[in-house]
Amino acid sequence: MSAFDYVRAGSIEEAVALLGDPQWVSQPLAGGTDVMVQARHGPVHFQRLVDVSRIPEMKVIARHGDEIYIGAAVTYTEIMESRLLQETATCLVEAARLVGGPAIANAGTLGGNVGNAAACADGTPPLVCLDAVAHVRNLAGQHAVPVAELITGPHQTALQRGDLITHFTFPVAPAGARSVFLKLGRRNAQAISRLSVAAAGALGGNGRITFARLAPGSALSRLRRFTEVETMLIGEEPHQALFEAAGAQASHVMELATGRRWSTEYKEIALHGLVARALRAIFLNPEN
Repeated sequence: MSAFDYVRAGSIEEAVALLGDPQWVSQPLAGGTDVMVQARHGPVHFQRLVDVSRIPEMKVIARHGDEIYIGAAVTYTEIMESRLLQETATCLVEAARLVGGPAIANAGTLGGNVGNAAACADGTPPLVCLDAVAHVRNLAGQHAVPVAELITGPHQTALQRGDLITHFTFPVAPAGARSVFLKLGRRNAQAISRLSVAAAGALGGNGRITFARLAPGSALSRLRRFTEVETMLIGEEPHQALFEAAGAQASHVMELATGRRWSTEYKEIALHGLVARALRAIFLNPEN
């Protein structure tokens, strides 16, 4: 393992000061489930780890008016156990249940998942589906950026040296909205996602779809909502033929963006099925 220094921050202000110290190349450390694996298997790009895992402000899950607040150091176990998130962000709770075994869930954090930006990450599609915004601090101040814009590619983000993701926010979905997260792996157990879908939706009083969100994971080089599919759902009555058409459209969007590759034949069928299943679960079978 490469040699590096370690320091624990007690507050966001202290963490930002440590990360911005020009004498060190520093890396935030939350759960360590990604960075420690990287350190074990190859040379690292940092000289010091700044532990932010116990900063109180980064461990909060709360509702402020019509907005949900999740600290970047919140673990997947804490997400699973949050009654507020069970009620307002089911897709994120379901993703947390599938992210790994108890050891990973107890240590891994939402901020670390976003910062690592793996294409197969389970936490990022729900955040994009929910229109989540990442709040970033550095020595110059703070700014907010949508998660879909923060992640610029596989293991690539718009974060700069000295930046710290402190928390995420997203708007509360319309009344009656439901959300789901589905994923495919190589086996029916703890597995890295080969393809995933986070979806949310709601029906109006006339029984037609008034709200739809869809964010596949591992489908494109850059994570985003499939607004092309969402648009075709709005105003329609939910039925299986519509969901199959939405699945076909999602596969078409993916192929247009990536071209045909060795994995396309599998992924276009798999994505079609995942999207149809997700929409069916939201609009027709909410108990499944």
